[in-house]
Amino acid sequence: MQVFHACYTKVLPSAEVENPELVAWSDSVAGLLDLDSHEFERPDFPLKFSGASPLTGAVPYAQCYGGHQFGTWAGQLGDGRAITLGEILNSKSERWELQLKGAGKTPYSRFADGLAVLRSSIREFLCSEAMHFLGIPTTRALCLVTTGKLVTRDMFYDGNPKEEPGAIVCRVAQSFLRFGSFQIHASKGEEDLGIVSTLADYAIRHHFPHIENISKSETLSFSTGDNGQSVVDLTSNKYAAWAVEIAERTASLVARWQGVGFTHGVLNTDNMSILGLTIDYGPFGFLDAFDPSYTPNTTDLPGRRYCFANQPDICSWNITQFASTLMAARLISDKEASYAVERYGTKFMDEYQAIITQKLGLQKYNKQLVNKLLNNLAVDKVDYTNFFRSLSNIKADPGIPEGELLVPLKAVLLDIGKERKEAWASWVQSYIQELVASGISDEERKASMDLVNPKYVLRNYLCQSAIDAAEIGDFGEVRRLLKVMERPYDEQPGMEKYARLPPAWAYRPGVCMLSCSS
Repeated sequence: MQVFHACYTKVLPSAEVENPELVAWSDSVAGLLDLDSHEFERPDFPLKFSGASPLTGAVPYAQCYGGHQFGTWAGQLGDGRAITLGEILNSKSERWELQLKGAGKTPYSRFADGLAVLRSSIREFLCSEAMHFLGIPTTRALCLVTTGKLVTRDMFYDGNPKEEPGAIVCRVAQSFLRFGSFQIHASKGEEDLGIVSTLADYAIRHHFPHIENISKSETLSFSTGDNGQSVVDLTSNKYAAWAVEIAERTASLVARWQGVGFTHGVLNTDNMSILGLTIDYGPFGFLDAFDPSYTPNTTDLPGRRYCFANQPDICSWNITQFASTLMAARLISDKEASYAVERYGTKFMDEYQAIITQKLGLQKYNKQLVNKLLNNLAVDKVDYTNFFRSLSNIKADPGIPEGELLVPLKAVLLDIGKERKEAWASWVQSYIQELVASGISDEERKASMDLVNPKYVLRNYLCQSAIDAAEIGDFGEVRRLLKVMERPYDEQPGMEKYARLPPAWAYRPGVCMLSCSS
């Protein structure tokens, strides 16, 4: 149904529940909410976080938003299976919103049932937490419960639906507002433009209070264009300052994705957070074999719009759409909109270059060295995570015999012929020259590199192993995997199997690639 002149609709969770069971929980998120970890032991906990038993003081609602999907305006979308229970202020006066995903139909469900399956819920729960511990801004996940009911899904859209266990994730964020939350009202024409500014005022007041308090003394004015004739003064228009901050937060987020080899898979404007958080974990994937054109989304295969290499440009396009919405509502000028997009590009390059430089253990960015490395990784389809982790074992010694240069990388440079070995040896020699020039000891460099190059990432096959066990009632692997992903940069003796290359079965459809609604 179409919802007019509103940002949300009050709606109660309605998923059928029968003996719900707690699959996993995050003590870290419980801490954010001032929730005692003993609360997870309460017999009524799964009832409350499946929506079957109401939380005291909650006024549940589903959010209205629109979005560009695969580059095309899709009109009204909204929370089709997510219901926000409400917001709490913790002891630090931080605002946290609790949302149940898979809790039943809302006015935005269209023809769907508003439910979620255990498979996709485990992926969302684990990745929300894994990303946080990698140091990447993200929505969080408090807990995951099974509903005790079956849900019918056609995973490959091939006419072969099957019944799967139902589940609900409790997602947590300071806000779930998206670019599309503003776009939907601007798209409705003149009569709803006021909602865009009302919502912007709300967002700035609660989530960007420093912008409300910008003073002229901060001189946030910038020249634009080559001749510097045009000036954008961010102190005279809070909405322009806000747009620029959203652009910069988004740029910083995408730079971190690229640094860790994460591919979101569905970067529609309705999946873009105004807080610069990773939001909506559908068909995501971490790069195993390095492939810039990798997409984890079967729906994206024809054009690979959302592949790994395209993420920075796609998010720039999305920022342009968001800025256009603010222009349509007459909150910012075209110059201010252009400046926000320009700032996105500058911030992304600055952050990405800094991240890659840190990953290499160098003091300054070397474009030629980085480009050659990325090309080599792609040619030989090298495991991205394990390569960078191994790189810290190279010694800054120009006297290493040529035949021994690749010894520290032998576990990651697999099955390569003589010609490729020569290409890699040449790169390692150039790299060693840079290391020598930096003057940092091998021990110090290894320690700093291991702080930014994770040993463990949430590979899709690891998720699948946990899913397979959980679907027959064994939740132990989900919990073990969570514990490993909470310390991705530590060696974790005894857990090395979680850092292994994917086995052959990991490349089958449904493991390495999923559809949008999975």
